[in-house]
Amino acid sequence: MQRVDWPVFATALAVLLLVCLPLGAAPEASGALVADLYAWLASRLGAAYLWAGVATLVFALWLALSRHGRTVLGEDGVPADYAFVSWFSMLFCAGIASGLLYWGVIEWVFYDQAPPPGVEPGSDEALAWAGSYPLFHWGFTAWAFYALPTVAVAHACHRRGEGSLRLSRACRPVLGGRADGAFGRAIDVLFIVGILGGASTSLGLATPMIAQGASELFGLARTASLDVGIVLGCGAIFATSVYLGLDRGIRMLSNLNIVLAIGFIVFVLFASDTAFILERGAASVLHGARHFGAMNWWTGSALQIDWTVFYWAWWIAYAPFVGLFVARISRGRTIREVVFGMILAGTAVAWLFFIVLGNHALALERSGELGVIAMTQDVGAPHAIIAVISALPGGALTLAVFCFVALLYLATTFDSAAYTIATGASLSLDDEGHPERLHRSFWALSVAALPIVLMAVGGLRSLQTASLVASVPLLGVFVVLAIALVRALRADPRRRD
Repeated sequence: MQRVDWPVFATALAVLLLVCLPLGAAPEASGALVADLYAWLASRLGAAYLWAGVATLVFALWLALSRHGRTVLGEDGVPADYAFVSWFSMLFCAGIASGLLYWGVIEWVFYDQAPPPGVEPGSDEALAWAGSYPLFHWGFTAWAFYALPTVAVAHACHRRGEGSLRLSRACRPVLGGRADGAFGRAIDVLFIVGILGGASTSLGLATPMIAQGASELFGLARTASLDVGIVLGCGAIFATSVYLGLDRGIRMLSNLNIVLAIGFIVFVLFASDTAFILERGAASVLHGARHFGAMNWWTGSALQIDWTVFYWAWWIAYAPFVGLFVARISRGRTIREVVFGMILAGTAVAWLFFIVLGNHALALERSGELGVIAMTQDVGAPHAIIAVISALPGGALTLAVFCFVALLYLATTFDSAAYTIATGASLSLDDEGHPERLHRSFWALSVAALPIVLMAVGGLRSLQTASLVASVPLLGVFVVLAIALVRALRADPRRRD
């Protein structure tokens, strides 16, 4: 592996081992420490995360709507590398993962039972907030976090001619020659750490859900060994697909995944209470639009500390990975196409999942057919999610399709993650613009290590903490990226005034 940047590779791997080994050796003590760490960071940095969300959304919209929006990320007149459907399928599957299926079914329960201050839990007002908060957390701001590094890296690589898809190279207009030295390598290590933290959250959330589904389908005992087996099995799938490459592996899986996922959502819409789903969905969109400003600003409420700060940290930790991957597939598209494709199309499809799956679960709760809230509180979210899906017509077949789609989401996301980590830890790419196969396959397997120990340490809180800790230094990197991008756009000799 001659093209590997061994200092970046070794440092990132050392960080992974230094986190995994102590957590695995002392899971109970680590669990308490992790909970305290999340509370401390969220209470002190929560306001910074909310301001970062507002600033990033405004900046992304400015990029798209200004004269810079017409800038082609590549040579003028050269067509895009991928058709819109394939391009969007890959970026959506990379950026969302099976967390969309997990939270799409069940997130409303948590807000209904712990609404904003002054709202009675379980009331109609609480339910209104419960419908709109998931749309807020998975909507415009989330995709804006993704759009910033995407445009910055794509402009550096496809417009300025940087030889490698690395976050440090996108910062060159600010860092100058230091982008190639220790400072630039530190940024690339932080980028890899962010991927590991964000990816661990996604894998750690989806694994118990898929394991619960496998338990129902095949009569298996739900044990920690089953969870670990699923993670390792996913790792093998990731490694194989990543080895096959971008076109034969990731693109084909993404196209298949988006078709199956949308087909499943359409099935749920018409198999459940269609009128109720559409009515509640419209109400949630309108309620969210009226209160969008209020949800963005810091009030110090438990809901924002436990959820909004976590989500913004998750998106920030994930954003450099999504940015590098989407930048790789966005040559030939304009900045406006990329930003609106992510913020508008990405938001619309994510909302579709929450509106349909969440309101199907709510319909079961309202009709008394299934006590979704009580089940979530008593036996946990994975059990409740599988029960909600099992209540659909088709029984075991419907559940099998749901679990398969969730598994595909994991595969496409971690294919992309491993591909991007390998890219960020490479001095140069091959003639077709790819990192070496063994390098990306190694990271596909390594990504599975951290969620295994985090699941043993403390469930959801440990996974939330992983994203939060990984995202803290990236807040500063985002500022540097934004300044560097503005400087690069203004200095672009081919810019369109």
